[in-house]
Amino acid sequence: SDSGSTASLAGLVAASGTTATTTSGTTTSGSSTSSSSSGSTSTTTSSSCTALPGETAGPYPADGTNTSSGSTSDILTASGIVRSDIRSSFISTTTQAAGVQMTLTLTLANTSSSCAPLSGYAIYLWHCDRDGNYSLYSAPAESYLRGVQVTDSNGQVTFTTIFPACYSGRWPHIHFEVFQSLSTATTGRNSVLTSQLAMPSAVCSAVYPYATGYTNSVANFAAISLSTDNVFGDNTAAQIAAMTPSMSGSVSVGYTAAATIGIAR
Repeated sequence: SDSGSTASLAGLVAASGTTATTTSGTTTSGSSTSSSSSGSTSTTTSSSCTALPGETAGPYPADGTNTSSGSTSDILTASGIVRSDIRSSFISTTTQAAGVQMTLTLTLANTSSSCAPLSGYAIYLWHCDRDGNYSLYSAPAESYLRGVQVTDSNGQVTFTTIFPACYSGRWPHIHFEVFQSLSTATTGRNSVLTSQLAMPSAVCSAVYPYATGYTNSVANFAAISLSTDNVFGDNTAAQIAAMTPSMSGSVSVGYTAAATIGIAR
């Protein structure tokens, strides 16, 4: 059941400016500050909209551009793919992906028009589960952690998902594709932007050692950096800032994330 698999799109924070991260203790270095209180972790980024760089969709897009188990996998044509809560499978099972809850609000902004909101665009988001597996591929029976939302009059969509794992060789990330409209979101080849979000380091350090089920992410995260990552490694500091969501919350209550996807239209 690869044909008609699920896709989930994660949002980017377009940022240039101060980044604040909350962990234990208080440190200040350059334009970034971090502070902590009662085990909660938050990152904030203040910015105007920044055009995000395009990045690879990777090997697990399920967007009609590659195959899985020998057949074309295109969740973008599946009934039920347009949804806000992407934690459950919806094709052949109803399994809910376990993990630390994350609610992500994305704002699509036009960098060619004073960051005006772009309404009526479709955003497809997908990422791995807490074991590092992707639905329809290394978790072939599942269709969770994939979904599409259409931007409202404020250019916004909201996804409820989980914090992704760190698997070997990659910085923790979320994939997304932006389409001109829902009707054009039938294959990744129609996207106007394909990119990725980088998970904030402080939140990764708060989640992986302490949240149930993320054990394998601890060693994988210790072995990778943004500069050695094969996707984010060639980006500038400003681009990395723009690709890192602002997040607040904790393992026990979950995280709230906000991001702006800047795109020239």
